[in-house]
Amino acid sequence: MEYQYHTLNNGIKIIHRQIAGTVSHCGLMVNTGSRDEGEKENGIAHLIEHLIFKGTNKRKAYHVLSRIENVGGELNAFTTKEETCVYASFLSRYYNHSLELFADVAFNSIFPQKELEKEKDVVIDEINSYNDSPSELIFDDFEDLIFSGHSLGSNILGNIKNIESLKRKDILRFVKSKYSTDQMVIASVGQIKFSKLILIAEKYFGSIPESKSTFTRIPFNNYNPTKLIKPKNSYLTHCMLGNIAYSRNNHNKLPLMLLNNLLGGPALNSRLSMVVREKYGYAYNIESMYQPYSDTGVFNIYIGADSKHVEKSIALVKKELAKLSDNKLGTMQLHRAVRQITGQLAISGESFLNEMLGIAKAYLHSPRVKYIDEIIGDIERIKSSQIQEVARDIFNPNQLSTLIYTAEDQ
Repeated sequence: MEYQYHTLNNGIKIIHRQIAGTVSHCGLMVNTGSRDEGEKENGIAHLIEHLIFKGTNKRKAYHVLSRIENVGGELNAFTTKEETCVYASFLSRYYNHSLELFADVAFNSIFPQKELEKEKDVVIDEINSYNDSPSELIFDDFEDLIFSGHSLGSNILGNIKNIESLKRKDILRFVKSKYSTDQMVIASVGQIKFSKLILIAEKYFGSIPESKSTFTRIPFNNYNPTKLIKPKNSYLTHCMLGNIAYSRNNHNKLPLMLLNNLLGGPALNSRLSMVVREKYGYAYNIESMYQPYSDTGVFNIYIGADSKHVEKSIALVKKELAKLSDNKLGTMQLHRAVRQITGQLAISGESFLNEMLGIAKAYLHSPRVKYIDEIIGDIERIKSSQIQEVARDIFNPNQLSTLIYTAEDQ
């Protein structure tokens, strides 16, 4: 079945693909995240994600959580730098349960003071736990380094001082200003006719007054390559190097996705893995990542290695980056890289939950969502010259930033 689209009178958009099966997936995604916070409210978007399950005008926390889980479903939520999402997987006959609950927590949450204080402690524990994991923390610290002074660099979890100072009135003000109906998408992949889904959405969301976004995201345009070394209480030395990259709608996004996958993607035979880990055994872990945002992006390479191997690992990484910048991929190399990433995309598309979350995000930012077959077709048309052009741009050694966590006793 094709993707089907509808917009409620209040501006909330709906996207759906009907499938055969007993399990369906549905979510409500809002176009707001940690980059939309003020400096003193960093962490508030993620805290709200916790608090929407803690009570509404007609439900206590237990009843919110039980609404889906009592019928065997799974309820969850997440916050990114640009989105907040609540979603569920459930037996297909429970669409009413799910959409009614989404509307209730999104528009009727009361954020009880007692629950606010409890969730502050939970989030602070989460922050402390995160700080104990340098292999995870370095990703956020690296973005803070390259997006210095901009809200894109702020940690999604926030900082303990800010979390402790947030008050209920701050929560209510943020929700009122950011949770506008024209910035919301209901996404569904499941066994239900679109006409019936619209009726259910109209029932629970249709009476919500229209609200339009009044906030504007400040674009990031002040990148300065930086090198920073920080002592850390860990056995391994952790290293990150990278650059700002292309935004979500940039024409070079797909070539960089392919290049990233070839260089250090999840496959065990990526270039960095084969050289740094398999050939020399220098790194316990090495991978590369590309994350596009609405106005910019970030490309990074992570290395986790014994301190005596870090500089050697960095040298090998830079050598591989230079190869891709100086030489076009051969016909067979390009064909193999395309086959690998398109195969991975096809496999990821087999997860209907992933598909639902993917189309929700895509429809927030675009009037039409591409099918996987269309994306694969676009990838198959990428030329070696495009990949080399992207490599020269993103892998420019004069534009790379570096962050290294060293053991404190070194």
